[in-house]
Amino acid sequence: MNWHLFSAFLLITVVLFLTPGPIVTLIIATAARSGTRAALVTVAGASTGNAVLLALIALGLGWILKTSAQVFEVMRWLGAAYLIWLGIQAWRSAGRASALAPPAAHVHARRGFVVAMTNPKTIAFFTAFLPQFIDPTLPVAHQLVVMCICSVTLGSILDCGWAVAAGYGRSVFVKPQHNRLLGRLSALALIGGGVWLSLARRPG
Repeated sequence: MNWHLFSAFLLITVVLFLTPGPIVTLIIATAARSGTRAALVTVAGASTGNAVLLALIALGLGWILKTSAQVFEVMRWLGAAYLIWLGIQAWRSAGRASALAPPAAHVHARRGFVVAMTNPKTIAFFTAFLPQFIDPTLPVAHQLVVMCICSVTLGSILDCGWAVAAGYGRSVFVKPQHNRLLGRLSALALIGGGVWLSLARRPG
């Protein structure tokens, strides 16, 4: 590895995952409504989605996304529609969480996976910048594997931090009089994330 390039890659990757986006929005909203455990399951799904997405980019999907505006637009709108749909569902069920069975773990994992796979922030960043951190004098495949593994690991750790922090903050809203407000705030956060996603633009 070229440690000069690799250290710069790690720094920028940390900044990327620390910046709130669709995945962080979903994790926080899930923690607020269903607790830390549900949020951590969402992180597991999102991490799996990130791993698959990065693998596809490394295998050549990045070239397709870079040259095809249509593919990027479809993925962007799918992600936006999904987040907004989740927000509408959260708004409709606000204040009724105690009367409903909580979503199964696989539901949270699936949501995290879908949002990660349609996250244009991840797609745009790794498509545009991943090649810039590759040293052509060294084995390319090895560098890609290391960077993808490190990215998924860093993303998982930081997303777990968001989940735990939001889960602890949830204790303020567990009282019945606050439950409805919490559901509405979570819904607005998800819908806002979907709107943000719909306004994202393809790089270049």
